[in-house]
Amino acid sequence: MTSLGYVLHVGAGVIGLVSGSVALIARKGGRVHRATGTVFFVAMTVMATFAAFLGIVLPDLVNLFIAVFVFYLVASAWMTVRRKEGAVGLAERILTVIALCLLAPFAILSFQLAAGLPPLFKSTVPLEGPVLIAIYSFTGVLAIAAVSDVRMVLAGGIWRAPRIARHLWRMCLGLTLATGSAFTNGLPRLLPVVSHAPLLLFLPQLAPLGLMIFWMVRVRFTGWLDHADAAAASGGAVIRSGAGRR
Repeated sequence: MTSLGYVLHVGAGVIGLVSGSVALIARKGGRVHRATGTVFFVAMTVMATFAAFLGIVLPDLVNLFIAVFVFYLVASAWMTVRRKEGAVGLAERILTVIALCLLAPFAILSFQLAAGLPPLFKSTVPLEGPVLIAIYSFTGVLAIAAVSDVRMVLAGGIWRAPRIARHLWRMCLGLTLATGSAFTNGLPRLLPVVSHAPLLLFLPQLAPLGLMIFWMVRVRFTGWLDHADAAAASGGAVIRSGAGRR
């Protein structure tokens, strides 16, 4: 079962990387983007499920947490565009609870580390340097995600540019984590030790992060959505006009 779990985890991860990359570069809202986005969601869900399974049976608390976090990111991103504007359902409420549960231990740990108090749990890795930065970063991201979830549920939904931005950053961050796992964890195990180049293997993670920043700025600050809606309406008018002439 463990070997099968590894195979399904890695196989789904490869499909997720390919489909997620295509969705990133495809025309937003188009058929290719929607189709590859759905494949990405399914693949990442399978990958996260078996990562969580492996994290339980081996066991590995860090991998279990990241698996749940990745599932939360892609599930909430997918539901954002599947649900119509200005509406929330049971799925969003469950995902909000998951976000709060993920945030709670990290918020406590970050506070303890910042205040110089004994940490929440004992770690074999010193909680300093890059590890400390990673803990603070995860806490910040989780706080943003949880607060946005709570606000959306209380408001009864999300509309327009914030809705698209919510979908974008969660999908892109999920792809970033998958890319990091593949290039800094999985791939080095297949390469000879002499060919390891940590910095070079780290660079692929910057691509989805860079595209996330680009699209977040474009969606939130340039009026891209209004232009896209106008272009779609204009195209529909042309089609209807042509149909009328026929």
